[in-house]
Amino acid sequence: MLTRLTPRFVPKVWGSTHLEPLFPDSVEKIGEVWFEGPPKPPLLIKFLFTTEPLSVQVHPEGKTEMWHILAADPGARIAAGFREKISEERLRASARSGEIEDLLEWFEARPGDTFFIPAGTVHAIGAGLTLCEIQQHSDVTYRLFDYGRPRELHLDEGVRVSQLGPHAARQSAREGVLVSCPFFTTEKRRVDGRSHIEAGRTVIVLDGSLKIGDEPAQSGEAWYAEPGAGTTDITGQATVLLTS
Repeated sequence: MLTRLTPRFVPKVWGSTHLEPLFPDSVEKIGEVWFEGPPKPPLLIKFLFTTEPLSVQVHPEGKTEMWHILAADPGARIAAGFREKISEERLRASARSGEIEDLLEWFEARPGDTFFIPAGTVHAIGAGLTLCEIQQHSDVTYRLFDYGRPRELHLDEGVRVSQLGPHAARQSAREGVLVSCPFFTTEKRRVDGRSHIEAGRTVIVLDGSLKIGDEPAQSGEAWYAEPGAGTTDITGQATVLLTS
């Protein structure tokens, strides 16, 4: 069975009112758009829109993720891992003081870039970005530093699960495969005419328009082909991510 997943718009203090061309612009600041079932897909798919930095954070086992950059203001960047090995004591102290920003390894983020963030990697997403996030189906987040916002921090939990050294987050696309790890494989594909998706995969439409099976699909949509559904034809002109 082929299912169009339902987008759920999540307001965030760091979000944006400008959601085009994926969605109509919004009156309130939307930070995340989650794609939900039923049926519940095996991976959690989101679009993120940022006008301010997100918190410096870390996820425990069960929440490995990747980011594919769709749009970026000049100078936009993300952080993943530390520039050098640090101790748990320094991590805790730097999170309290704000020095953690300077200890992180920052990467320029440009449209088309992909970053891989395994569980335990301390990371941050900067302002001026639109990205697609694909992750294990968990949303456990430990905030380490939040730029003075009045939200709860989770230093004990975060320090306990954090990897304390560098991480090579930037990925190089090889034959269309952006990320392949034990938890998911994501491919970027340009459809120009006819292609197909296998059962158990989710197709995320980034631009253009398609027919997925007999159903029209457009940018900003995610479709899930349940296991046992067989191969589904996709036709049209579009850029898509395929993940499972």
